[in-house]
Amino acid sequence: MSARTERRRRLGGGRGAVRAAHGPPALRELRARWLGTIEYGEALELQQTLVRERRAGVVADQLLLLEHPHVITLGTSADPHHVLADDAERRLMGISLFETGRGGDVTYHGPGQLVGYPILDLKPDRCDVHRYVRDLEEALLRALAAFGIAARREAGLTGVWVGGEKIAAIGVRVSSGWITSHGFALNVAPDLRYFGSIVPCGIRDHGVTSMARCGTEGLTAQEVAGPVAAGVAEVFGRDVVFDRVGGASGPRGLGLRRRFSRPSPLRRPLRRAARTRRSRGSAPARAAPPATPRSRTAGVLPRSPASSPP
Repeated sequence: MSARTERRRRLGGGRGAVRAAHGPPALRELRARWLGTIEYGEALELQQTLVRERRAGVVADQLLLLEHPHVITLGTSADPHHVLADDAERRLMGISLFETGRGGDVTYHGPGQLVGYPILDLKPDRCDVHRYVRDLEEALLRALAAFGIAARREAGLTGVWVGGEKIAAIGVRVSSGWITSHGFALNVAPDLRYFGSIVPCGIRDHGVTSMARCGTEGLTAQEVAGPVAAGVAEVFGRDVVFDRVGGASGPRGLGLRRRFSRPSPLRRPLRRAARTRRSRGSAPARAAPPATPRSRTAGVLPRSPASSPP
């Protein structure tokens, strides 16, 4: 080997370049952001911007983690009769109404619920919407297992379930170029009575539950965001990095720019000592949400996720 070729090899360029340490290929990066509580419309605009930028290759894969104020959203196949609270009732309860581009029927978001919007490029090896939904379910299953919650899938239904009740909902959109948006909603500690303002997907024989109801009282959505991001990283083979947004800190206990790689197991979060903490999703003082039988507080998003085909 000539001196010139050897020099090029050491510098990592040219035909003589050799893969460093013959190790596995570098993982694709996933930029995760904790946004706190933001309005649904603002989050939708941010998703639309990031979808365009991801399609153009301007940004890496993204994972937006946040909470919404009380909002009912209507998917592309929503039945307006599944919104049980009329305009006056929604105003008293502080619930807004929003039409959205995701597939499916009617859903509710509110304080105490961790919402995740992955903006991912599924190319080249994950161009399958059904697989994508199953992968999101798997990520949530792993995150919940880290908190000691034995969740599972429910035959014929989408989402993540505990004892026949939905704890996490999934509704996605896949646009041209196989770029994803919308995503999942994990009930950490919301006021579940708000689900009585809708008939989610027209399903009346399943209820909803939350992590707090499953024995993890005292957790916030921000504290759960880290393990959920780690689950997404493991399932999708990404290296997740938390970005600082507007001076806000990342999910508690993680530190900013802390990386989770596929080979790293999920760290079991420390259980909080038993204590009483007011739910961040408590009902407005001026009007209580409807007391709805558990049989009508069905899962949040539709049986089958809808998408805009590439």
